[in-house]
Amino acid sequence: MASSRARRVAKELADMEADSKTSGITAQPANNSGDLTHLKACLPGPPGTPYEGGRFIVDVKIPGEYPFRPPVMKFDTRVWHPNISSQTGAICLDTLAAAWSPVLTIKSTLLSLQGLFESPEPKDPQDAEVAKMMINDREAFNKKAHEWAVLHAGAPQNPNFQSVQPRTVIAPQQIDDSKYRGYNKDLINRFVNMGFDIDRVVEAFEFVGIDRLDGQDYELEEAYMGDITARLLGEP
Repeated sequence: MASSRARRVAKELADMEADSKTSGITAQPANNSGDLTHLKACLPGPPGTPYEGGRFIVDVKIPGEYPFRPPVMKFDTRVWHPNISSQTGAICLDTLAAAWSPVLTIKSTLLSLQGLFESPEPKDPQDAEVAKMMINDREAFNKKAHEWAVLHAGAPQNPNFQSVQPRTVIAPQQIDDSKYRGYNKDLINRFVNMGFDIDRVVEAFEFVGIDRLDGQDYELEEAYMGDITARLLGEP
């Protein structure tokens, strides 16, 4: 690493150390050689999330072109999160790719990672299986995310995330069949049971252009799931 880059990384590490009691975020060389091109960072799970109290280790590699290219980061700690691969720890985050700027720092990027714990983005997933669970059954997602945080990151048990409360399911016979406008009831009710009004769900299906398939039930593609959810949430 060139001396100017080494000085910058060293200063960033010193700044993180000085602020660690407030932020809870730390980073240091991955081994005892003092090599500043390979770091291990530690993030605390934010309060109020299934990850609360966990300590999540992030592998950080500093490229030769830093700060003009972003650091390469992945989670060493296994995490159940739609934007983090449950198998490899790979991360889907704009600031680690196209949105990177030389004015950003290792700490600001780690803060963005911590922000993903508070605001997961299942419509832009790194792990499609996790994203699907989060969209279809948020309580089950929270429970599993917390279980993994306890198991892999040492988070304390939180009763708020230890059991899945039974969801209120609207019985199809209580709804006029015409409200489904030709769509399969179970297909529509997957979104209705997430708390959305049936008319809004059907409107979103029609807006996105979901095929009715003669009223048959089927699994929607991930892209369509994201488009429908975005429409229901009022996103452009």
